[in-house]
Amino acid sequence: MKINGVSIDNTFAEAFPMKATRIIITAHNLEWAYHSATAMTGFATSVIACGCESAIEKELKPSQTPDGRPGLSVLLFTMSKKEMIKQIQNRVGQCVLTSPTSACFSGIDEGEKVALGKNLRYFGDGFQISKKIDGSRFWRVPVMDGEFLVEESTYMSKAIGGGNFLVLAENQEIALKACEKAIKAMKKIPDVIMPFPGGVVRSGSKVGSKYPSLPASTNDAFCPTLKGQVKSELDSSIGSVMEIVIDGLSQEAISEATRVGVLAACSLGSKKGVKRISAGNYGGDLGPYHFHLRKILK
Repeated sequence: MKINGVSIDNTFAEAFPMKATRIIITAHNLEWAYHSATAMTGFATSVIACGCESAIEKELKPSQTPDGRPGLSVLLFTMSKKEMIKQIQNRVGQCVLTSPTSACFSGIDEGEKVALGKNLRYFGDGFQISKKIDGSRFWRVPVMDGEFLVEESTYMSKAIGGGNFLVLAENQEIALKACEKAIKAMKKIPDVIMPFPGGVVRSGSKVGSKYPSLPASTNDAFCPTLKGQVKSELDSSIGSVMEIVIDGLSQEAISEATRVGVLAACSLGSKKGVKRISAGNYGGDLGPYHFHLRKILK
């Protein structure tokens, strides 16, 4: 299979089950909503070391938020309920509660209930007050700029992490340009995030390492500088490889994000240096979700 001269490998991305929640952050204006959400989703690229994977999903108009102010929706993925509770409390407490004019609400209404502001309310030192609206409890916590309004709980649903595809190009500049076009298209798809910086990861990994203490190490088969030293997946035309990782609330969302992302990356064409699209998998043994590139692109 080729798209605009770009070869599509006959392979699949291997993904695994995760837990996810959506949190809505609002503020006096969109700039301050971004300050809060950007801080909250910092250091959240991979559960390998960050505890969670998180990113801003999309902007919300005042008509789309609970308090009628501009806002952002954030998706947060973890491997367990215990870790989800920990990450929400730490990130909302340190990055949303602290941010001027911010408020925080649940953006998902099904699944397993977990605390959002339930424990953060104690920052009010006994002066916090609550109100129940349409079955949901909200807390008003006194802070120095006025009040921090936060919903008591959010919900955690089943989700999928680790969807991915690889862009193989002649050089670093072309690989990055193709990935930038892919991310721009993928951000229009709901229910997914691309958690790495700018949505792109250059340090794709394999499971295991020659060093026993490391659970993952560089994906040497796709490292262009190692072509002569390992069993390489790259020929002489490939000078740079970059990966886009996708976390989503459903298989359908990840498939659609993959489809539009690959098409956008291939729009540059082979003549401009994009040579192949591939994907990362571990032989099908790591995760139960397999996203076959050619099937998705048909």
